[in-house]
Amino acid sequence: MSGSAPESGLLAQVGAIAREAGAAILAIYRDEFTVEHKDDASPLTAADLAAQRVIAAGLARIEPQLPLLSEEARAAPWEQRSAWSRYWLVDPLDGTREFVKRNGEFTVNIALVDNHRPVLGVVLAPVTGELYAAADGQGAWLQQHAGGQWQQIGARALAAPAVVAGSRSHGSDSHGLLDALLDEPYQPFPMGSSLKFCLIARAVADLYLRLGPTSEWDTAAAQCVLEQAGGAVLDLAGEPLRYNTQASLLNPEFLAVGDAAVDWKARLQRARPA
Repeated sequence: MSGSAPESGLLAQVGAIAREAGAAILAIYRDEFTVEHKDDASPLTAADLAAQRVIAAGLARIEPQLPLLSEEARAAPWEQRSAWSRYWLVDPLDGTREFVKRNGEFTVNIALVDNHRPVLGVVLAPVTGELYAAADGQGAWLQQHAGGQWQQIGARALAAPAVVAGSRSHGSDSHGLLDALLDEPYQPFPMGSSLKFCLIARAVADLYLRLGPTSEWDTAAAQCVLEQAGGAVLDLAGEPLRYNTQASLLNPEFLAVGDAAVDWKARLQRARPA
């Protein structure tokens, strides 16, 4: 798709912060590093924490009054968070398992959430240098490398066979539901981190079904990119995924799609009868 560059100055600033965080991640990725584990057994490296420091400092310079909710920082209690209408939602290193495997399929995710919706999103793949960026009403964009030209991207009509992005490290028994949603064979495309959403946004894949837990910081930035590319991210009742609506920071199970013209809500109801 044609286009010169995103118009949002804020989006450019957040993109620059993501690239700075990516550089901090790569400095550790290219050397030896140790892996710790959090209470939920998920991995943690020095790269997660280095990126967190860069992003927190950068966002504080841009809009110091806005709260920051991040995977690598202690979450504010619900009593305080429930009053937030606008805040940053960050995963400084999404796909730590892919980072540990050194397969390059990890990202930096930065989103701005307003009234429970991600209205700005940046997703950086540090190894390739690809930066996906979107802002409400301004479309979705891809910059292949730092300083490179911007390309506006858009999702495609549902292909036949559909290409289904799936997690490389988190297995789930989604085949039955996918079969019911698509009514025909499909082509799997395994990929790590929030890059699955980006594949759909740039018309390489058609959908991503996630059964099992994810956290709000895992999805918000990429949801903005996909929505601004013409797609949608829906819970399994067919409603758009929303943020900061409850004490838990876990998402419901969801379906990310490129072709929003398809009646996915009806397909979900048919595939999952009450």
